[in-house]
Amino acid sequence: MAREGVREAKGAGGYWREAEARVVVAAWRRSGETLAAFARQRGVHPRRLARWARRLEGGKRGAAVHFHRVRLVAPAAREARIEIVLGGGVEVRVPPGFAMEDLRRVLAVVGEGR
Repeated sequence: MAREGVREAKGAGGYWREAEARVVVAAWRRSGETLAAFARQRGVHPRRLARWARRLEGGKRGAAVHFHRVRLVAPAAREARIEIVLGGGVEVRVPPGFAMEDLRRVLAVVGEGR
């Protein structure tokens, strides 16, 4: 059924209607595949699928995932800490023994300002 919906949306001319996009986005979410793998296997353009997923999910949790480059640096023996460097010059340094909930709150505030 999901493959049929994807096939119907692919053949729907130059653009997808919302109902067609909903079928494809739902099939992708159920598949558990990455967006790129799902799109490649079904002949759907990945940007189209990503754009519709964002539009339909309206910023809901899990709608868009952004990864940031991470570089692991060997810490000094006595002072192990985590340093997070975000774009725009934002840096977060987490000392040893930090409370995870405190870090979550700090990152939430930083995320709101971006």
